[in-house]
Amino acid sequence: MAHHQGWLNRDLEEKIRGFCRQIANSRRITSICVCSGYATYLSDVKMPLEVLLVVDGFKPRLMNYVKFFGGRAVVFYAVDKWIFERDVERGFLGEAFAIQLIFPYIPLANGGYLKAEEAKLKKRLIVELLENIVLDFPELSYEIYIKPEYFMYEAMLSRARLFPPLYYNISDFLRKEMREQNLKLVMDGYILALKELEKEKVVDGVDSKHFKITKEFIENFKSQRVRFTNLLKSAQKALFLSLLGTFPKILGILSKNRNLLLKFQFFENERLTLKAEWNLQDPKEYLLVPTANGLVPLSTRLGIEDFARKILKVEEDATVTVEELGGVLNDVYLVKAVVSDREQRVVVKSFKDWSSFKWFPLTLWTVGTRTFALLGRSRLEKECSTNQFLRFNGFAVPKLLSISHSERLVFMEYLEGETLEKTIKKVFSSRDGGEIERGLKLIQKVGEIFAKVHALNIALGDTKPENILVGKNGEVYLTDFEQASRNGDKAWDIAEFLYYIGHYAPPFSGTRLAEAIAKSFLRGYLDAGGEIKAVKDAGKPKYTKVFSVFVFPHIILAISNICLKVGQTGG
Repeated sequence: MAHHQGWLNRDLEEKIRGFCRQIANSRRITSICVCSGYATYLSDVKMPLEVLLVVDGFKPRLMNYVKFFGGRAVVFYAVDKWIFERDVERGFLGEAFAIQLIFPYIPLANGGYLKAEEAKLKKRLIVELLENIVLDFPELSYEIYIKPEYFMYEAMLSRARLFPPLYYNISDFLRKEMREQNLKLVMDGYILALKELEKEKVVDGVDSKHFKITKEFIENFKSQRVRFTNLLKSAQKALFLSLLGTFPKILGILSKNRNLLLKFQFFENERLTLKAEWNLQDPKEYLLVPTANGLVPLSTRLGIEDFARKILKVEEDATVTVEELGGVLNDVYLVKAVVSDREQRVVVKSFKDWSSFKWFPLTLWTVGTRTFALLGRSRLEKECSTNQFLRFNGFAVPKLLSISHSERLVFMEYLEGETLEKTIKKVFSSRDGGEIERGLKLIQKVGEIFAKVHALNIALGDTKPENILVGKNGEVYLTDFEQASRNGDKAWDIAEFLYYIGHYAPPFSGTRLAEAIAKSFLRGYLDAGGEIKAVKDAGKPKYTKVFSVFVFPHIILAISNICLKVGQTGG
């Protein structure tokens, strides 16, 4: 941290040093610094200065003092070196003392020690915030781009939410005359910590401005998720209790002086005006999701018409129409707008929480076989994360144009074409051998695509033929990923696709065409490297029972037998 002693009155500085020696008595002083909002108030004698004193072998371990020097109050936080270092390394006191190092400070003794402790603290805070991102966005975390400023603002604000007087420190930190310099001072430590974490394969530097969490870190953390969730809750509680334990002692002394109480009295107003007055952004503005239109912050709040006017660049007086496209469990809309005499179409999905009367029959139907994501935000995450992952790996999927995470809206490219469901119905109804053959080849191609998706350890989750679109040029598009997952159930993907074929079969028809469709799909799947085990599992009662509600028994039995015998017959 840069040295700013030139701003501190030399006489006052010597008095601070002298009183610190008095507090330490015969113990060795490890470090001294002026901290917490010094930038504006060094010259304002009405406001107290705060000093952090670290003493090696300090007795009694920690203590607070208030001393007046020529009418200027100085609050001293004295702490034992061992305690302070544990507070830095693992939040031993809920960061009641270590927290001073996330704001600018003036070192008065042994600044190198404080800089090293600051680096340790910021590295730990970054790791904890990365863990929180994974907890909050378990699917989307693989795709999120992070600006380093996120860690600075979130570290400050998350602690201020627990102890509101810290809003005062933040507002002081962001004052115009010192804002730019303060930001640089604080950000330098985070940048250095991120570079270390990049070497440790915790984050990847995408470019000079963005980082991503590594797949290894996400998956290692997910395996310990419950344990870490409890630790995070304990840390928050410790922070709350330790701060409340420290500050009442100071407040009791300061209550005798009205001017000194200013800092602690108006934090409620400071909290309310902070965002507007100091232009403080939501930290989620520094968490971004890639779309076809560039990176979009998770803080974005766009309604459907707002999107049309902002992203599609529709004129103010142009007409924007919104039509409902349907969807049993989601609201899906088609947005039409005229841009430069050309009609543009965009599909919008609204991800609401599935209410009990909507999801109960679905859960009952699949009990013991499949668990569905019910929360709107979870399904939105899966949709966006899988869409971007598949697109990056060369699969044809609708372009993701924008998201409004707070409104739970996803804006996607409108694709011309027809669903695979129509192709399957044509195979069942056609008397034209050529048309049937073309349909079977297309279904074989779908099997190949499924195998390639599964090779990336992605299960699509909802593979009804109506979720597969055939474009005008014959391109096969995968859509609807809100139930997709990494390391998910591949057998479910196969079973749902195959047994839905029977759903489209005409009543009283034989099994010949259903078997031909199933064999074409499995041929494509296995030839492209699909797992035989997943195919065999799809033929088991665990899956057939789910679809027996709406598929004729003889069709289910025929398709199940093909799956179970695939190793013997070659599919």
